[in-house]
Amino acid sequence: MAEQAAIGQDLIDFADALKLPRFAVAGYDWGGRAACVAAALHPNRVRAAVLIGGYTIQNTVAPQQPAVPEAERALWYQWYFNTERGRAGLTANRRSLCRLLWETWSPGWHFSDEAFNRTAMSFDNPDFVDVVVHSYRHRIGNAPGEARFQAMEQELARRPKIQIPAIVMYGANNGIARPPADSRPPSVHPSLL
Repeated sequence: MAEQAAIGQDLIDFADALKLPRFAVAGYDWGGRAACVAAALHPNRVRAAVLIGGYTIQNTVAPQQPAVPEAERALWYQWYFNTERGRAGLTANRRSLCRLLWETWSPGWHFSDEAFNRTAMSFDNPDFVDVVVHSYRHRIGNAPGEARFQAMEQELARRPKIQIPAIVMYGANNGIARPPADSRPPSVHPSLL
């Protein structure tokens, strides 16, 4: 289970477990999505956010429109994970596939084997493949969400504004996508950028 509502709620639940009534968040990729969800839906809890890669809340309720071919090609792994072959490939090649994705996403980042191997231990978690596959399938309507998150996904489908102080950062060398230098995420209040 890795729908965006769940990972956003996980962040709030983690703060509750730490007894943090208010906190700041920073995140990239799935962590960025969790930060966006928590910031948008819980401004009374999240006091500030650093969103690396922009506003990443998705409308999982309505079918997505196709992107331009170059963008679709860059997301090949998401389509791969929507197939049983992709599930089998991730199961059989967790570390090599994840390393390829790291290299693709951040082509200028020259990480060491030691840095990669410290993170790669997490790929051995028994639910790693199921969570990854569910996330990518749920995003485009190929996997159901959990009933308890249905109302939250409906709210997120409206792409709520983030009304807390937020900084949006984009990497200079992003292998997936990078917005034009003069663009801003449409759902972050302009006064907060």
